[in-house]
Amino acid sequence: MGRIVCVGNLVHDEVFRVGELPASGIKTGVIDYETRFGGPAATAAVAIARLGGHAAYWGRVGQDDAGRDALRQMRECGVDCSGVAQLPAGRTLRAIVLVDARGERSIVSDRRSLATDPSVLPDDPLDDTAAVLVDSRWPAAAEVVLDRAGRRHIPTVFDADGGLAADGERLLAKAGHVVFSSEGLRDYAGDGPAEHLLRRCARAAPDHIFAVTLGAEGSLWLVDGDLVHVPAFRIPMADTTGCGDVFHGAYALALSEGMAPIAAARFAAAAAAIKGARGRGWDGMPDRAAVLGLLAEGEQTPAAEVVRA
Repeated sequence: MGRIVCVGNLVHDEVFRVGELPASGIKTGVIDYETRFGGPAATAAVAIARLGGHAAYWGRVGQDDAGRDALRQMRECGVDCSGVAQLPAGRTLRAIVLVDARGERSIVSDRRSLATDPSVLPDDPLDDTAAVLVDSRWPAAAEVVLDRAGRRHIPTVFDADGGLAADGERLLAKAGHVVFSSEGLRDYAGDGPAEHLLRRCARAAPDHIFAVTLGAEGSLWLVDGDLVHVPAFRIPMADTTGCGDVFHGAYALALSEGMAPIAAARFAAAAAAIKGARGRGWDGMPDRAAVLGLLAEGEQTPAAEVVRA
């Protein structure tokens, strides 16, 4: 099995647990605090490695303690970090994460502390690569790697979160599988029912697969003209931070192993559910046995169904 190259951000998270997420102007006490690492592409790479895949992470960090510690942890998880640029200027990206008693979270991110020049990417032709995953947080790099993958007909997955206004058109056209967050879909396609927005996206690339993750409501997929709902697994959540990133990584891994998109989406939903139930950042990643076990209990969750042709 070839490697999966994940391109995008790595973030140093400072996580504050609170009783409930504060409203504007309200002071809230902290129940617990921890520091850990995240970021869409970096977390996806860790998830892939933990699930038994061969993950390579291409990103950038600062030459600081946070960057060094993050790379050490990723390597310990089995991720190939030889494609990471350690930049002397700036600092490793940082985020403040608030997590409430139900596991819901709010995030404030600093994404401007490192240069965005894609020339720091490795000069790698993507030999022995089974799939490429890119996030929307380093769009200049995502475009470069999607172009390389396109020339070699490598399957590509685009984690289309927020920040798509200026770059989304180009990236969506280059990625074969586009999986939005709810926020990312609104940013790109505007307001309205998710099924209408997905069809709007597909007009420019009708042969691509488009989807949106909907948290506890599962995910909605547009495949060959059919809208298919894939339910979420109903298990208690400890912390939903990173669940979407795990979903994207597990989906890319399943595609690389030959699964059809809806089967891959169900595999990814199981991986994301286990991650949310465990919490604990990268330490809470599910392994393959846990995901297969949850899938085997699938009668507790309705099967995917076509909701509108």
